[in-house]
Amino acid sequence: MEVQAQLADSSRSFFRDKNQNRISMSRGVFIALLFTVVGILIASNFDLPSPTKAELSGSATRFSVYPVVERDGSYESPFVQVVEKMDRAVVNISARSRTSSGPWWMNRAHMQTSSGSGFFFRKDGYILTNNHVIAEAEALTVRTASGYEYEAEVIGADPQTDLAVIKVEPEEEITTIPFGDSEAIKVGDWAIAIGNPFPQQGLDRTVTVGVISAKGRSNLRFGHENTPQYQNYIQTDASINPGNSGGPLLNLAGQCVGVNAAISSPTGSSVGIGFAIPINLAKAIVPDLIEKGRAIRGWLGVYLSSVTEREAKKRGLDAVHGIIIDSVLNDSPAKRAGLQEDDIVLEFNGQDVKNSNQFMVLVSTLRAGMDVPVSVMRGTKNIELVATIGDRNDLRVANAPVQNSNDQARWLGMEMVTFTKELAKVIGAKFVEGVYVVKVYPKSSAYRASISEGTIIMEVNNQEITSVEDIQKVRSDFGRSKNWIPLIVQEPNGAIASKICRM
Repeated sequence: MEVQAQLADSSRSFFRDKNQNRISMSRGVFIALLFTVVGILIASNFDLPSPTKAELSGSATRFSVYPVVERDGSYESPFVQVVEKMDRAVVNISARSRTSSGPWWMNRAHMQTSSGSGFFFRKDGYILTNNHVIAEAEALTVRTASGYEYEAEVIGADPQTDLAVIKVEPEEEITTIPFGDSEAIKVGDWAIAIGNPFPQQGLDRTVTVGVISAKGRSNLRFGHENTPQYQNYIQTDASINPGNSGGPLLNLAGQCVGVNAAISSPTGSSVGIGFAIPINLAKAIVPDLIEKGRAIRGWLGVYLSSVTEREAKKRGLDAVHGIIIDSVLNDSPAKRAGLQEDDIVLEFNGQDVKNSNQFMVLVSTLRAGMDVPVSVMRGTKNIELVATIGDRNDLRVANAPVQNSNDQARWLGMEMVTFTKELAKVIGAKFVEGVYVVKVYPKSSAYRASISEGTIIMEVNNQEITSVEDIQKVRSDFGRSKNWIPLIVQEPNGAIASKICRM
């Protein structure tokens, strides 16, 4: 570079005198042309052509990175029309629950209020929200965009997906948000979040805009009591803050593609990493929540592991995807379908299998009795099978070792059986000593404490629990007192948690 610079300087010196007159003439011509152009612009009142609609919209525009639409002769963001149609469907939910301000043995309790969001999806007053918004609530109040307030009833809840349906009896015209297709969204698509952040500041129906940052997020931890077992989150950088939980994540068509649920943040406020539950997961369980008050899950009966790069190369896969079947439970839907150990499941019910979490969600959202195609690689050959989905709850209960009423306990709104190694094998869970929760009744003490079917109770009031006989003894010791009862449990996702039930 240094040699080239010197050569260039020498050339300019050689021609400097020769070109001096040319430069002077060029300057004169340039100045004349400049004044001519300025005069024309002044005479025309700077009547420059307006940018066309095509220039103003689309990703190629040089005027803005945001798309715009035309309405009534002017241009505006497409988010405006979506919000105008849908923000009235978003509600504020206040949950009043009883909590203890000191050690459990002091029985010093008081009422506390927490807030979240939700949205109408049916005109007869049904609202979709997060389970953690309404869990343990003794009373729920819903405030709509028009200022009406209603007492709400919990219709159904599912801690394992963190979804819940509540209902009010509306006295006004209700705006609803239609469900979209979360499988159809793409990373980079626009996303609109509406909710009620920082409710103590009265910031109802706040709108934030971003994009779909990622799909299929899993293995997230939100604390022992609030971590759902079924995770397939949409990640977005649309700002989500405390109080937004339960609000809709919308596409540009005004359809809900996700239910805002959580954020990842070192400060507790939005840093551009928010998570929403895919609406397709909600669509699969909402009918169950309305009809039965709980989710009905599909069941296959396999143990899984991830496909490694080494395994993918060995089998001749073009990428690292799918899941490996480690083992198949006897007399399970998987066994009857012909699935075998070391099979790699590549497609399930017409969808590519990416990882074990996604596969577990796919299976859980199917109805018992459905026949679904399964594409597997066995060795280096592709094999097509058909699996008939079973009912996870029915299978767990059917295989529970209950012979008579003495093998079963009912307390605090739960039905329980002794947890055995045989039962652990059937449901695919790690064995620990305790009692297995077969059923939880809506609005019971256990329900308000976010205890769900599949939970294993290991301690009650600091006493080790190994069988239903232990539960019967503890129940007898408590009698009918109004005590707060501490429990140590293993949740269905394997996490150890503490719960407090009120008799």
